[in-house]
Amino acid sequence: MTTVETMSTNGQLLGTVLAVQANFYRVQLDVGVGEIGELDYPHFSHPLMLLCTRRTRLKKIGQQVMVGDRVVVDEPDWAGGRGAISNVLPRESLLDRPAIANVDQILLAFAVTDPPLEPYQLSRFLVKAESTDVDVLLCLNKSDLVSPEEQQKISDRLLGWGYKPLFMSVQNGINIDELLNHLNNKITVIAGPSGVGKSSLINVLIPTLNLRVGEVSGKLARGRHTTRHTELFELPGGGLLADTPGFNQPDLDCSPEELIYYFPEARQRLAVASCRFSDCLHRDEPDCVVQGDWERYEHYLEFLDQAIAHQTQMHEQADPESTMKIKSKGKGKQQYEPKLESKKYRRVSRKTQVQELEQLYREPED
Repeated sequence: MTTVETMSTNGQLLGTVLAVQANFYRVQLDVGVGEIGELDYPHFSHPLMLLCTRRTRLKKIGQQVMVGDRVVVDEPDWAGGRGAISNVLPRESLLDRPAIANVDQILLAFAVTDPPLEPYQLSRFLVKAESTDVDVLLCLNKSDLVSPEEQQKISDRLLGWGYKPLFMSVQNGINIDELLNHLNNKITVIAGPSGVGKSSLINVLIPTLNLRVGEVSGKLARGRHTTRHTELFELPGGGLLADTPGFNQPDLDCSPEELIYYFPEARQRLAVASCRFSDCLHRDEPDCVVQGDWERYEHYLEFLDQAIAHQTQMHEQADPESTMKIKSKGKGKQQYEPKLESKKYRRVSRKTQVQELEQLYREPED
C-alpha cells in the first residue's frame, strides 16, 4: 500500500485540470509534504489523478472549468478514482483559442523548410501570440535541412523582428535539451501551422505519448491536422505542455488601436518617441513615429485592415439595422456589400404558395 500526502486548503485538495471530456474533468492533484496528513492511495501511481465532475453550484453561477484551471476537489473516492470540483481558483492568464487557463508561455513551432517558412504566416502567429500577453518562445524545426548560412540569414531577419529563434531538429535531436530547459516547471501551449512537426516534437519531449503524426501534403505543401482536442501532458522534468488543434491562420480579433503594440519592433519605436495624435493608427497620419522602413510594416497595414473590418462587424452585430455587411472573399480578404431587403428578395416556399392558393379558393365559398 502506497501512502502519499496532498496539498490542500482547509482540508480540501488542490489540483490542475489536464483534460475536459464531456462533463468530466481529469484533474492531477498536487503532492505536498505534511499539508493535511497521510492518505491511503492504493490503486494509483504518482502523480495522483482523479476523474471529476463539476458541482451544481458552479454550473448555476456560470463558472466554467477549463483545461489549465487550478481547482479545489472534495469528496475524493480513492478506490474509484473519482472526485468533485467545488471551486475554481483565480486565473493568472486565459487563452481563447485554445481555451486554456494559467498559461506561462506559448511555444510557436515552425519549420525552416518542408513546409517552407512563410513570413506572412509566421508574422500572423506571432501577433496572435503577443496579443495573449504571455511569453513567446519561437522554435524552428528541421534546421538540419538547411545550411548554416541559411540559418544565420533567418536568424538575422527574425532578430530584426524582435525574436531570437531556437533552431532545432526533432529528427536528429538537435537542441531538444535546450528546449526542455525553457519548458521546465511552466505551463506551455505549443502552436503553429500543420506539418511543421508539432506532434513529433511532443513525442520526443514526452516519449510515452505516441501521438499520431501526419504527413505534409505534396499538393499544398501543408500538413494534415492530427490533433483534435486540447490536453495538458506532464513533462518528465516538470511542467505541463498543451497540444492544440492545428490551424493555418489564427484569428486576429484585437482592436485596431492595440494592434501596433503586438509588434516588438514598433513597440521599441513608441518607447522612445510619440506620435502627434494620441489616436494615431500609424497608417498615413502626419508626424507618426512608427511609419518607416521596418520589414513587417506591410504586414501591420494588412492586419490593421482586418482588425478594422472585425471591429465593424462586431458593431454591425450590435446594430442589426445597419445597411452594410462584410463578405469574405477568400485568403483573409473582406469587402463591404449592401444588405439585401430580405422580404423583397426572399423566395416564397412551395408550402406557402399552396396555402395561399387554398385560401384563395376558400374565399368565394365563404
